[in-house]
Amino acid sequence: MAAGGRFGQELPLGQEAACGSPLDELLMPPARHAPADLVAQARGILEGIWKDVCEEARGTTLLDCLEGALLQSVRAAVNSPTKSYRYVLPTQLAAKLADASLDCRCLQAARGGKGAFDARTVAHEVVVAFDQFNNSVLGGSPEPYVNNPLRVPEVSARFAGQQKNKKDWAALCEVLGAVQERGSADFTRTVLRQALMEVYRRLAQVHVVYPAPKRVSLDAAVGILRGFLAAASGGDRLLAVSSALSAVLGRRFGLYAEVRRGNITAADASTGLSADLECVSQAGETVLVVEVKDRDVTITHVRSKMADIREKQVSEIFFVAQQGIAASDRQAVLEHVAREFVGGHNVYITDVLTLAATALSLLGEPGRREFVREVGCQLDVYRSDIVHRRAWSDLLGSL
Repeated sequence: MAAGGRFGQELPLGQEAACGSPLDELLMPPARHAPADLVAQARGILEGIWKDVCEEARGTTLLDCLEGALLQSVRAAVNSPTKSYRYVLPTQLAAKLADASLDCRCLQAARGGKGAFDARTVAHEVVVAFDQFNNSVLGGSPEPYVNNPLRVPEVSARFAGQQKNKKDWAALCEVLGAVQERGSADFTRTVLRQALMEVYRRLAQVHVVYPAPKRVSLDAAVGILRGFLAAASGGDRLLAVSSALSAVLGRRFGLYAEVRRGNITAADASTGLSADLECVSQAGETVLVVEVKDRDVTITHVRSKMADIREKQVSEIFFVAQQGIAASDRQAVLEHVAREFVGGHNVYITDVLTLAATALSLLGEPGRREFVREVGCQLDVYRSDIVHRRAWSDLLGSL
């Protein structure tokens, strides 16, 4: 499966009656298993579109590909308080793209007629697995098509009377009805893409569970940082690590009362900050600032940032870079730092792993445990991409 993750707050889930009694078995027609090739093709289609959505989301803001009432209906279905409804669009639309002859409104092969098929098998073998891999973003149901809301032959107005949530049932009817009526693979793909975009947006709200290691050695802490920062993130991971380290140092040694930061996508000017991080005393004075650079530091970057910092009369400035000073600019940067010292500014430039190794040794093991927890807090509070949050969780689990 492409990208995925574990999440922020749990979203409210609807309470539904589940199958399990002998009477249920009599009322529910036995599933007729969908052909293996249908399941395999549906899985490939879902994974492919999901991968595209995830890649687009990391590069820019997701742009809706539908509009108007149809867009609102897709959103209502994917975010429905009726848990089973959330599985319907990914299941029915992936199956329709895998086999255009299917009636995407059909839930049970026993319905009969043109295009009838067993959607339950596709749901269980494709979408439930997708949901589990992505930290139960749809609700974690092991058999969504066995729950009462979907124990009907098809998604249509005929069965609205058997639904408690008639509004969201109508939304499902509208979307699947439009897809079936159009009979266009391109349109079906567009609707499925929109549905998966809504799933991705749900994903951003889900809380990732971060393991709490009992012991954290210095080598282990630096090792997981090295692994975490090795992946490209547009500076998001580095900012979270730098912010966490600054926060723990401030608390443990009483250096300042608060660390202020913005989201990775926010320009410093828009947040009112003079750098990526401002460390502020109890009296509101900026004690030091930290500028984070996910590549190496160049003379151009130092000059432009120092112009902003001078206005706030901050004397202690850290440049924390992924790779230190650019080799071609090293002499110019060091000369500029010397001039800034004469002007009353102490400028420190270091790579993040060197800084972390020194700081984490001074903090000791209790401080290291606090630090690894704080990284997770930073990733959650500032809504870092689920891929980054999940990566940190996995690394903590390896300790």
